Amino acid sequence: MRRRCAWASREPLRSYHDREWGTPQHADRPLFEFLVLEGMQAGLSWETVLRKRAAFRRAFARFAPAKVASFGSRDVTRLLKDTGIIRNRAKIEAAVANARAFLTVQREFGTFDAYVWRFTDKDKLSKELRARGFRFVGPTIVESFMQAVGIRNDHERGCYRWSELRALAR
Repeated sequence: MRRRCAWASREPLRSYHDREWGTPQHADRPLFEFLVLEGMQAGLSWETVLRKRAAFRRAFARFAPAKVASFGSRDVTRLLKDTGIIRNRAKIEAAVANARAFLTVQREFGTFDAYVWRFTDKDKLSKELRARGFRFVGPTIVESFMQAVGIRNDHERGCYRWSELRALAR
């Protein structure tokens, strides 16, 4: 039996751990998805977010940043009525604002990937993102984002994924 990080003891956490968490992500759409989902998770469990992930994908145009950036007040109202997602106005409005900021970063750096992978420090990235107009990107959320997309390999040393991902980084 494979040894995993202690937090991945049951579904859907186990599948997420084994298939995604910490795997380097370089495509902008999944980077945007994780940025939104990590913000939605604030104050809640990651398991809650994972259980609602399919509904989030439907509600947020499969996390296409340009589509989410075009959301207006009617879209926010629609999302606030969607029982499949986390219906928190501040978080929903942050997702829309973050999509707009995300597009600005893409224009400046070519890709969000080219921008975000320059950072290894959660505090510096958090400060930079906030300065660029991103919301719900405090150091704790940014740390979770960096772990999720593989910028940091924070699997436990005895976890089978730690060595797999370490080998990918070479």
